[in-house]
Amino acid sequence: MAKKIRIGVFGVGHLGKIHVKLLKEIAGYEIAGFYDPDDKNSDKAIKDLDITRFTSPEELINACDAIDIVSPTGTHFQIAKTAVKEGKHIFVEKPMTATLREAKELVALADEARVKAMVGHVERFNPALLSLDVKTLNPLFIEVHRLAEFNPRGTDVSVVLDLMIHDIDIILSMVKGNVKRISASGVAILSKSPDIANARIEFDNGCTANVTASRISVKSMRKMRIFQPGAYISMDFLKKKSDVFRITDAAPEGNHFELDLPDDVKKYITFETAEKKDVNAIKMELELFLESIVHNKPVPVTIYDGYHAMEVAHRIHDKIEEQLLHRQ
Repeated sequence: MAKKIRIGVFGVGHLGKIHVKLLKEIAGYEIAGFYDPDDKNSDKAIKDLDITRFTSPEELINACDAIDIVSPTGTHFQIAKTAVKEGKHIFVEKPMTATLREAKELVALADEARVKAMVGHVERFNPALLSLDVKTLNPLFIEVHRLAEFNPRGTDVSVVLDLMIHDIDIILSMVKGNVKRISASGVAILSKSPDIANARIEFDNGCTANVTASRISVKSMRKMRIFQPGAYISMDFLKKKSDVFRITDAAPEGNHFELDLPDDVKKYITFETAEKKDVNAIKMELELFLESIVHNKPVPVTIYDGYHAMEVAHRIHDKIEEQLLHRQ
């Protein structure tokens, strides 16, 4: 029988409890226990999840092969740094650290230790995105709206690092170019950091992404629209499906409609809904993390991906801070 990977969980708040429940369902894991300095969270986790509480981070790290960091963002770096130095594999929720300096140092430490280091960008595993072959996409323009009702959880960071970073990561994974220019604006309404933000990201290959994120919306929306040569793709992360419109010169078989353009030019548009079997995205990322450890495979969302998303997010945040200073 294959050896199980002993994993420890840091943080048993709302998301941490979800991680614990899912880790229990994955056959290849054995949960060593958890660490959380909050007595209320800890007592509830012990009662509801029947897991062991460790009294120090170091004690839990020493008892594990891998750790799952689901604690507040400000604690990520020290936990991850200690674990990596002990040769432990790490799964860390986004954003991977509180600062870029910490993220850069963690990348170097993980490289040196040669451990598996995965960042929890869960939208990479949304069926809306999984239904598409991302490698074949060639976006020229991307429009994104990620709107959520206010929730005090996550307000330890700005909406850029809380919500927009999901879409930044996805955009960076599909655009075949480097970021050339960023402009952004935003405002703080209910918390001390921006609660709504808009960013325009321009790439050196000609693609432009216009990204809006808000955590003070009346209703939720998580949509990404991609315009590329010969196609328009609409992803709905809430409904977990994608609609694909393709433009052709010749009349295709099946459902299509005809488009009359100037100079007697005719184009034909086909439509299909790209759907993939619904999956539990958090469970899937934890399963893939396990697979990368057991079979020594690359993790699907690397620590470099996490760093690049953070780097762009911080550039956007800095632009917003500059704009807010000019308003005063």
